[in-house]
This record gives sequence, C-alpha cells and structure tokens, in this order.
Amino acid sequence: MNSISIIGAGIGGLTLGNILKQHQLDVTLYESAPEIKPVGSGIMMAMNAMKVFEQLNLKEKVENAGNKIHGISITDGSFRSISRTHSSDLERKLNVSNVAIHRAELQKILAENIGFENIQLSHNLQSIEKNDNYTLHFENRTAVESMVVFGADGIKSKVRNQILKTGTIRNTGQKCWRGIVNYDLPEEYHHEALEMWGKGKRFGFVKMSATKVYWYAVISDKSFKPDIDLCSVFSDFNPLVTKILQATSPGDIILNDITDLSPIPEWYSDNLCLIGDAAHATTPNMGQGACQAIEDAYIIGKLLVENKDFNRVFENFQKNKEKKK
Repeated sequence: MNSISIIGAGIGGLTLGNILKQHQLDVTLYESAPEIKPVGSGIMMAMNAMKVFEQLNLKEKVENAGNKIHGISITDGSFRSISRTHSSDLERKLNVSNVAIHRAELQKILAENIGFENIQLSHNLQSIEKNDNYTLHFENRTAVESMVVFGADGIKSKVRNQILKTGTIRNTGQKCWRGIVNYDLPEEYHHEALEMWGKGKRFGFVKMSATKVYWYAVISDKSFKPDIDLCSVFSDFNPLVTKILQATSPGDIILNDITDLSPIPEWYSDNLCLIGDAAHATTPNMGQGACQAIEDAYIIGKLLVENKDFNRVFENFQKNKEKKK
C-alpha cells in the first residue's frame, strides 16, 4: 500500500511530489502518458513559481533550460504600445525572474529531481473508490491502495469527478492555437513577452531558448472554420506574425478550446485533495494556471510543517488560497 499517491505527473503533480519528498514522505506519482517526452508547448513561469523552485534548489536549472523575461508588453497589431510591465525592480527584490520554458523541459527537471523510480508511467486512472483507504484502478488492469490521494489530473480530473462529483467545465467561446518554432526573433524581443491585440483576435510570442520561440493565436468561435488560414487571419498584423506562422511546422501546432472550471465548494474530502486545474482551472490570460498549481504545492508543504494531519492541512489549504483571491 502507498502512503501517498499523486494522480498526474504534470507540472503541479511533479512539484508537489518534490515538496513531499523534502518532507521525507513516501509518495508515488501516476501518469497516463507512456513517457515524459518533448510534447506540448511553451509556458511562462512567473516569479511566484520561480520562488518555489528556489526553495527546491531548482531555480538555476529552470533558468538555464529556459529564457529570462524582463518585461511583458500588450500592443496593437502594429506593435503600438497599449501597456508594458517592467519587472527589473521586482527581480532585484525577489532574486528571481520570469522564465519562459518548454513544458517538457520543466517536467524533465522536476521528474529527474524526484527520481523516475517514484513515477509510474502508462497508469491512466480508470476509477477510484473509498473504503478504509482509497483503491486506485488503472486502465492497465493494476490496482493500488493508498492512504492519501492528491488529484493533480487537470481540468477533466477523474479524481474530482468520481469523489467530489462537482465542477462544470465552461467553454469561453474561443479557439487557441499554440506552436513551437525555430526562429531568430529581433533582439528587442529576446527577453520580452508580447501579446498583440486586434478585433476579435490576439497573437502572443516569447523566446524560450536560444533557438525556440513559443507563440499562441486566439480567435472567437464565431470566426473559426476547420480550414482556417492563420496567416490570412493575422494578415493585418505586423509581418513578423506571418513570418513566425509560416516558419512553424504543422506538426508543432496544437489547437484547443479555451475553457475554465466553475468554482467548486470544496477541493478536498477525507484524505484526498485536488490541486491546480483539477481544483480551480482558469483561462490562460494571466499565465498563472501552472504557476498556481506550483503555489498550491508550496502551500501544502508549508502547512505540513505546522500540522501532520492531512485533513487539517487540506482544510487550511483551501482557506489560505481563497484569502488570496
């Protein structure tokens, strides 16, 4: 029997695993994917997340695998400024920077730190039931008994749906393309994240490493067609947008609906707790989805210093997070 099981080895689950490991706790992560490999897109680790990585002694590894970002700009389609946020003063105060990084690179750093022997791949949760402890049934026909379970399995969380039986996924009426491309951005954009606004559409990009750029494009569902040409959609934006799109291989582009999760009354049950998108998924507009999951893990770790009763920790965890809203 496991002492603690974490369902989901994404960024939130892996961060929580690392923090519980610091507490010398017996923890196993279960991930549906057959391997942790370079799939997915880019992500921005804001300073709140980077402070947690500093506590885990992983700050330099994350910085070296990504690219420090010192400013975030909102512009129109012609790069005329709407707003700009400088972070230099806060960087000096906190001794961390925002970092743009490939999701897979970040997952690799976290997985290596906790140890791959603590991660069970190809374990897609099928069902979970509560008796004296929890029994986890996986699609590969294995079953595991666990005293404590964390659901870090995203907005479509099976843990949430089967145990707490709450939460509605809401569609915002927007489509989002995300891509990774080898592209040499103009030097002025090497350490700045850009989001460009047009009528019913947005385009953002950021340099993730020496050779990689992460970009995203958002339009309303009303404008979407299956054969839509993004270059045509953004033809009235600065030509740099078209160049980035044309340089991207179709196989490196992901298309998703933008969704969030309706607020749920409780994130926990007896010896079970949700973190990250499983508990409080938001739209990606503030770039805080993964960062909030990382912060969740940090808060649980801090509460465990004060109290070893997981149920008390879970109750205080939700109260602590709700105070911050």
